[in-house]
Amino acid sequence: MKILLIQTAFIGDVILATSLIESIHVTYPTAKIDFLLRKGNENLLQKHPFLNDVLIWDKKNKYKSLFELIKQIRKSNYDAVLNLQRFGATGLLTAFSNAQLKAGFKKNPFSWAFTNKYEHVITTNKNSPHEIKRNSKVLESININKIAKPKLYPSLEDRDKIKELIQNDFICIAPTSVWFTKQFPLHKWIDFIEKLLLEENNNKKLPQNFTIYLLGAPSDTENCQKIIDEVEIKLNQNNFNFKVKNLAGKLSLMQSAALMERAKLVLANDSAPLHLASSVNAPICAVFCSTVPAFGFTPLSDKSFIVETKKELDCRPCGLHGFKTCPKGDFECAESIKTEQILEVVEAIL
Repeated sequence: MKILLIQTAFIGDVILATSLIESIHVTYPTAKIDFLLRKGNENLLQKHPFLNDVLIWDKKNKYKSLFELIKQIRKSNYDAVLNLQRFGATGLLTAFSNAQLKAGFKKNPFSWAFTNKYEHVITTNKNSPHEIKRNSKVLESININKIAKPKLYPSLEDRDKIKELIQNDFICIAPTSVWFTKQFPLHKWIDFIEKLLLEENNNKKLPQNFTIYLLGAPSDTENCQKIIDEVEIKLNQNNFNFKVKNLAGKLSLMQSAALMERAKLVLANDSAPLHLASSVNAPICAVFCSTVPAFGFTPLSDKSFIVETKKELDCRPCGLHGFKTCPKGDFECAESIKTEQILEVVEAIL
């Protein structure tokens, strides 16, 4: 059996889609599985042990790349194309794939050309399914009913890259997000780090040479450095020799995953690093600001924690993906989260 999976959305979406790779491999261990994603995300899957090939859609040359992919896919003679994207371009790829079985979601404008189509509903109902369960509906078309956890496989080279960073106990913090309203404010991260290091040091609870690594993309370097600079001022006043290191832009996605895998805890917003941590089963604490866990994008590690405001806010959630600014201007969903809520998680783990 030859199968193509399509997920051309963002990093977190691709990571969650690896759940299907795991499920297919367990049920059909000899199946050839290809995966189509957007250019920039290929580092996640290029060395995946269960994938035959990774196809790349270059959205900067959107239509040229799209039509080249259609030709390539038609020549590949897939038995099944399973499309997790709900937008027209990938629907076109699926419709013209020449595959015997074409499965996807009813929301896709080209779903009329699919042989199997399924509902994909995101609500604020607390009983709503996780995204991996919604995605797994397309597996029914190839007689798979099991739902596996998402999983990534850092290579030996990825692990060698972080070898010097894992000599002592550490936690990872991914403090930023593309969306402002998904991001726990920098001043709140600063307050958390200061209290963790000062209070824990006073009580002698932290291991010797304990380190905090700040993770992110190259574009996050400045904000991560702001956190370190502010923390340094406070801790130097207390004659405290701290170790908070800025790794933003210094590690690839898979190297970051390899580092998270060895962390005592990973702290992240409702964003891609949350799912990166889950993919290597790292202990994870996710901070939800404007979005809510009911949307179905919660962490899936064996040790998973969620921190959110304890206030009942009529304006939350204000949207599925977040905004560049708070629509009300007060960002109460984030500002009302207390540092102590995160400290409790860290203390329970450490």
